[in-house]
Formats: sequence, structure tokens, C-alpha cells
Amino acid sequence: MAGPEANSSGDDGVLLRLPPIRGIGTARVITGLVLAVVLPPGIELMVTVLGFRNFAMIMLLQLAVAVAVAAIGGLWPAVVAAVLGSFLLNYFSADPVGSLSIADPTTLFTLVVFLAVACGVALAVGLASRRAQEAARSGAEATALSELALRILSSDGSLESFLEKVRGNLGMEAVTLLGSSQQGASAGSTPEWRVLAGAGPNPPVTHAAADHAAVVDPHYTLLLRGGPLSAHQQRMLAAFGAFVVAVRDRQQLVKSRRDNVRLAESNKMRTSILRAVSHDLRTPLAGIKLAVSSLRQEDVTFPPDVERELLETIEEYADRLDHLVDNLLDMSRITADAVNPLLTGIVWAEVLPQALRGVPRERLRNELPPNLPPVQADAGMLERVVANIVENAMKYAPESDVVLTARAGEGITLGDRPASELRIIDHGGGVGHKEVVDIFQPFQRFGDSPSQSPAGGISAGGGIGLGLAVAKGFSEAMGGRLAAEPTPGGGLTMVVTLPLWTGGAQ
Repeated sequence: MAGPEANSSGDDGVLLRLPPIRGIGTARVITGLVLAVVLPPGIELMVTVLGFRNFAMIMLLQLAVAVAVAAIGGLWPAVVAAVLGSFLLNYFSADPVGSLSIADPTTLFTLVVFLAVACGVALAVGLASRRAQEAARSGAEATALSELALRILSSDGSLESFLEKVRGNLGMEAVTLLGSSQQGASAGSTPEWRVLAGAGPNPPVTHAAADHAAVVDPHYTLLLRGGPLSAHQQRMLAAFGAFVVAVRDRQQLVKSRRDNVRLAESNKMRTSILRAVSHDLRTPLAGIKLAVSSLRQEDVTFPPDVERELLETIEEYADRLDHLVDNLLDMSRITADAVNPLLTGIVWAEVLPQALRGVPRERLRNELPPNLPPVQADAGMLERVVANIVENAMKYAPESDVVLTARAGEGITLGDRPASELRIIDHGGGVGHKEVVDIFQPFQRFGDSPSQSPAGGISAGGGIGLGLAVAKGFSEAMGGRLAAEPTPGGGLTMVVTLPLWTGGAQ
């Protein structure tokens, strides 16, 4: 008979099947019965035609027929062959020939031994066939469970995906995973179960609504609705219970790892903020306080140019504080995944007036071509991106002009979307290939020294290493990217790439 099969819906919709188990089917049993009826008389007919009358050899031939029939048809055809063979031996080969009576008691004993051996061989062959069938079934179940385990490990790890596999393998209509927490519960109290996940239409949510319930461990129970479970399905259900624990443990590990990463980032942010407050924020505060204290001296009268210089110092340090605080707040939003851009269609040139406010115009070269298509961006974020990049270029390429140019088309894409790019070019000291990644890290200042000042970093004396990190975070939040590449002839080129706007005319 054909063994049971179990199906499972994989993530790609392909069914996972147990290899078919094939034992001694009906056709083989019928064939065995036919041979059990035909072969023993055939043996007697053959020896009669040949005139062969050796009783022992004829008995061995009949025994061989019984063994062959057992191998083909199993136990009962072999018993038929053995009984019929012993009857024919008695009638045609044992003295007196042509009679069922037996003259020699030894011959009777021989026939009884023949019948016992033939039936014993048939029984042994039948048992071996059943053992082989059980071994094949166990191997098939192990193979299916192994494949299922590999699919679970390579899948998204969600409980819904796992339960769908359980439902398909066991042929159930619906499956539900219940979880309970016994923390704080008194001894002997009834656990409170909650639904963790389900698969199939209208999965059961209580034990009363389920046809089957499998307790995985004290914290998890599987509820199933569907037909009866065979023995092999019950074994597979027990294995699925172990998989439930594995999937839940995997989810907990992933969550713990994610929490640890966030905690590490938060600790780094907290430490860096303390460092910034202790140094980078205190420096402009000290300058402001010194300038204000000087202006407040009643016994000193400053010339107008000195007074103007002190006021400019206060304004410059206040702008620096404002910029540092803005970068700190923006970096905290980026780290917490709390950036929600308002995307509209914006032309590159529209953001330059606000982004370049306060930048010396004599050091800027605006080479943006006219009639560029709008890009998908948030106006405020894009201004911050451009402002931070230009500020860095100004600081680290003090003897170089900063060139702004843009282009669209010509194979510029983001994934499968057409895009446009803004290139901010300087001819400063440049950055090595190994340092390109570092300059985008938060609180990372190249060389951490004011004397080392390639383009693309924030100086130790004028920032806390957040300018490019904020620019990169905002670029990615808007669906774009920020990259650095060497400028031909020396220097650094920062490339902001954003997808073209497809939301209609603005």
C-alpha cells in the first residue's frame, strides 16, 4: 500500500512533499496468489514429465517456490503456496503415490517440517517487508523534516510562515500558536493563553474550538483544526513543537541583537554628546561670554571697530552653536529612525540660496545647467545636506574654490528609477580610499586633528564630526544616496544622488 504523504506550502508556493512510501501493494498480492496457485502444480507437472522422482529435491523445489511467492506477494500468498505444495508433495511424490495417505511416518514428519519452514520463511519475508516499509517511512519523515528545517532557517523566520508549513505538512485546515507567561502566577493557577500567530482560515483561538492540541512546553501550545492525525503525523507534530521553540528563540535572538545594536549606538551617541558638550559646545560659549563680558565693562570704552569685531564674534559663535545643536538633534532623529521626509519635486537650484547662506560667494562656482528636471526631496533636508557638504569643503580646502554642478539622465539611476545627481567639487587634500567610509561615521573627524584637514570632514576646532553623517542620513531618508569620490587632479567630490520626481508638475 502507498504510504501517507504530507504537504507543506513553502514561501514560494511550492509544496514540500514526503517521498512516497511503497510497500507490497494489491497488485503484488494478487500476482503472488496467482503464482501460488500455478507454480506448485507446475513443478509437479515438470518432474512428472521428466520422470524425476527424488522426493527431497522435489521438496526443495516447492520450498523455493514458496520463498519466491513470499518475496513477491507477502505472507498469505506464500502460505497458500506452502499448503498447496505440501498437498501436491503428499499426493504425487510421497509413497503411496496418488493417495493422500502416508505409509512412512518419516515422510509425514518431513512434510510437516516443509510446511513449517515454508510458512516461517513467508512470515519472515512479510516481517522484513514491513520493517523495510517502516524504515522507508521514517527516512521519508526525517528527510521532510530536514528540508523543512532548512526552509525555516532560510526563511524570514516569522511565526506565520512557520505555521503555514505546519498546516500544509499535516493537512490541517488551520493552525494557531498560543503562548502563556506564568511569571508572577501562583502555583496551580490556570495559565492565561494569548494568540501569538495563526495560519489558515479562521484559526482556532481556544482549546474548545480545536480538534487537536499539542503542548510544546509550558509556554507554548499548538491548536489544530482538521481531520484525524495518523501515527506519523503525530510524530511530525512532536517535531514541529521543537521547531516552535527554535523559531521563537531565533526571534528573541534577533530582537536582542537589534536591541543591543541600538543600545550600543545610544551609548556611543550619549558619550559623544558628553564629549561635544565638554569641548566643542563649551568653546563657542566661552567665546561668547568673553565678548559679552568685554562689552559690559563700564570703565572701558571700545573703539567702534573693536566693538563691531566683538559683536561679530558673538554672532559667529552663536551660529556655530546653532549649527552644532541642529546636527546633534538631526543625528538623534536619524539614529532613532524618526526621520519622516515630506517629499516633493524640487529643482537643485531652488535649495542653493538657503543652503549657501553665509558662504563666501567669491569661493563658490555655480555651474548647474538650466532646465534640470526636479528630484524627489524634502526641501529642508536637502538644504541641510548641501549646507553641510559645502561647509566641510570650505573648511578643508581653504585655498580651493568649491564647484557645484548637476546632471540627469545618461544612465544615472537609483535601482530601477531614473535619477539626478548634484556634485560638490573641491581641490583640497583629498581623502584616501580607506578613509572614505570613516568620514560618513557619526562623531568621526578625520585624523581628529585640526592640522589634518582634507575635504569632507569636520574640523576638530569647529565641529563634532556629524556634518557628513547627517547629510548621508538625510540623503538615504529621501530615497537617495551620498557618496565620495576623488576629484581628478586632487581633492574630493561629494555626489548627492536623488530619484527624479514623478508626482506631477509643481
